[in-house]
Amino acid sequence: MLSIKKYAAIDIGSNAVRLLISNIIEQKGKPPQFKKNSLVRVPIRLGADVFIKNKISKENTQRIIDTMLAFKLLMKSHKVVKYKACATSAMRESENGKQVVDLVLKQAGISIDVIEGEEEAAIIAATDLNKYIDNSKTYLYVDVGGGSTEFTIINQGNQVISKSFKIGTVRLLNDMVLKETWLELEKWIGEHAKGFHKIDVLGSGGNINKIFKISGKAMGKPLSYFYMTSYFNMLQTYSYEERITELDLNQDRADVIIPAMRIYLSAMKWSGAKNIYVPKIGLADGIIKSIYYDTVSSNTQ
Repeated sequence: MLSIKKYAAIDIGSNAVRLLISNIIEQKGKPPQFKKNSLVRVPIRLGADVFIKNKISKENTQRIIDTMLAFKLLMKSHKVVKYKACATSAMRESENGKQVVDLVLKQAGISIDVIEGEEEAAIIAATDLNKYIDNSKTYLYVDVGGGSTEFTIINQGNQVISKSFKIGTVRLLNDMVLKETWLELEKWIGEHAKGFHKIDVLGSGGNINKIFKISGKAMGKPLSYFYMTSYFNMLQTYSYEERITELDLNQDRADVIIPAMRIYLSAMKWSGAKNIYVPKIGLADGIIKSIYYDTVSSNTQ
């Protein structure tokens, strides 16, 4: 007997808002399959408001409401049975974040959970990583966002420790990351990576997915530290406009890709990793899995 249900995850980040719709395929006597059905990304940069002015602008508040109304209709069209909407650092730190959440609930009928960095790291770590990793190895999982980056040590398939740092692409663009925060991250990685003979980095987030796609590497193959460094140096020789016109990057990717690479390269350097693997999973995938296993609250559509 085959059963297919659709679940949805809404990820309201600091650089963009995403709707992921997944098929949950159940067969008697077999583990469930989580298959991506549709992904919609809207480049609403909440972090540009919040990290500078401490609040979400009227324009972006309306854009969020409009986007949630559109997502609501898309979920209805797809016949989604359960969903969860999570907002991360920008909404978390905004003075009017609760007001925006209340407006979305009132006007779009979507309930948003504003989650802490540690909860975000835990949901991301709950993703189906076993399909992408070698359980005999040790990894530093790095999920780069606009406002924060979540770091998780995974050893032999088990999560050892997670921590969220206020180092994100939008913060870096606006020169809002303190030197002390970088030093704290370097110390944390050094302390937790030193007990392992060899470590690889797992990278997630839109920027590393784009870099991996550009590399032309086959799925499952890593990017080397040398490749990442070379690409990082090459990007910096182009202006923002040239990255759009000559490198064919979207305008909301062309600026944040450089600070994102800085975070990934720092993680590789401080952990001693020579390779970074790109499993193409993130918070939205973790939300879907958490809904299914009932480890987080969810809403019916």
